[in-house]
Amino acid sequence: MNFGAGQMSDSFDILLIEDNADVAGNIIDYLEAVGHRLHYAPDGEAGLREALIAPVDVVLLDLALPGRDGLNVCAEIRRISDRRIPILMLTARDTLEDKLAGFAHGADDYLVKPFPLAELAARVAALAQRPLLGQPHRFSVGPLTIDRQARLATREGRALRLTPLLWKLLLMLAEAWPQPVSREEVTLRLWGDEPPSSDTLRAHVHLLRQVVDKPFDVPLIETVHSFGFRLKVGQ
Repeated sequence: MNFGAGQMSDSFDILLIEDNADVAGNIIDYLEAVGHRLHYAPDGEAGLREALIAPVDVVLLDLALPGRDGLNVCAEIRRISDRRIPILMLTARDTLEDKLAGFAHGADDYLVKPFPLAELAARVAALAQRPLLGQPHRFSVGPLTIDRQARLATREGRALRLTPLLWKLLLMLAEAWPQPVSREEVTLRLWGDEPPSSDTLRAHVHLLRQVVDKPFDVPLIETVHSFGFRLKVGQ
């Protein structure tokens, strides 16, 4: 891992959950040097406790941990915490299946070891400054109500029956509202580094419209020409 970034303009409280003392020491030294405040846990149990108690802005989470592995810790944070804490997974596992498992358990980003520490710092800053930081799991966009923790969505009080992929797609659109989401971002977040054909994305958007729009009078899902999709609410 490489040093070499300038002082950062914003500082954040970061929880590092990592059992390798040498790796942890390098990360802590670097991130503290650029102005962040570090909390540290050497195993999954301690990390989960710290994530639920400490007022952290970002969690850096290794996968191969003693006690509880990183996937379990991530899922438990998502299940128990009453706010959305950005989670960046750090791991030597680099297959598409590993990445998709991480995202499926609630990770926001994924960084494969070894990585430049400057890149880690940049990703921390990007995650910590997301508008979702610290917000409740439950929120509304027009007639839609989204519960991130329960992974449930309703429209006008009626539950929407969504497959896991359709849930992720709707959540992306709701979190981005009123801005659109590009086709490229949707494809990356749904399928990782091995995207399917454009017809597959088109088919999933069609299926989402069947659930979210067809039973109701006013359509919410709008195609943004030559870009992507968004929710059209109150515009």
